[in-house]
Amino acid sequence: MRIGELAALVGVSTRTVRHYHHLGLLPEPERLANGYREYRLRDAVALARVRRLAELGLSLDEIRDVLADDRGRELREVLLELDADLARQQRAIEARRKRLAALLAETSLHPDSTVSPDMAAVLRGLSTEGSTFAEFDRGLLALADTGADPADRAEFVELLRPFTEPAVSEQGRALYARLDEIADAGVGDPRVAALADDVAAYIPDEMASVMIGSLEDPATDHWMEAMWEELSAAQAEVFRLVVIMLKERVRC
Repeated sequence: MRIGELAALVGVSTRTVRHYHHLGLLPEPERLANGYREYRLRDAVALARVRRLAELGLSLDEIRDVLADDRGRELREVLLELDADLARQQRAIEARRKRLAALLAETSLHPDSTVSPDMAAVLRGLSTEGSTFAEFDRGLLALADTGADPADRAEFVELLRPFTEPAVSEQGRALYARLDEIADAGVGDPRVAALADDVAAYIPDEMASVMIGSLEDPATDHWMEAMWEELSAAQAEVFRLVVIMLKERVRC
């Protein structure tokens, strides 16, 4: 058989056959004197097996491992692992579909609809009232909610609930307004240090511990750098001072 006949027999393209040759998944037969490869039935069987394993969802590296040690036990282990992965994906898809169903059941959709229901409830309790910084903070909270796993998300939401209490929320709005006011100020502005003191005092101990732990996690470095770039010089200085104060408080 020529390569085209082999590919047609197994139901793949000639490009796929050559790709499998290149990756070492399918041995290349010797070339005849005329330069053409001559494929035999055993080559078709081997190619069909690679195709079946790929259709089951195995990666090319996993297929290579199976073919390198052609034992039913190893193949069974790989397939069991694949089955577990598919089950996890199915659960995740079901959870997302439930969330979509809840969204579609709402009479009107709004930006908060894209976050978890618990976080949406918290965000509704954090009035922005036209504050630019409040809108920025709201976006960060929505981003954190979207990227968190379910267990961490629930814990994070519980930490935020006290901020929705009327008196605390009012205090937060005042701090947002002051952060807006220094957007064009310099880092030496006398309002910076005073505002940093008040922001640090506004953050409860439990939230401070979580914030400092997150800041010290190398995995969040790129996220934090992106956040700092969004702040004005004076606003960034406020939060630099806040971080220093929270670290001192947490380590006491």
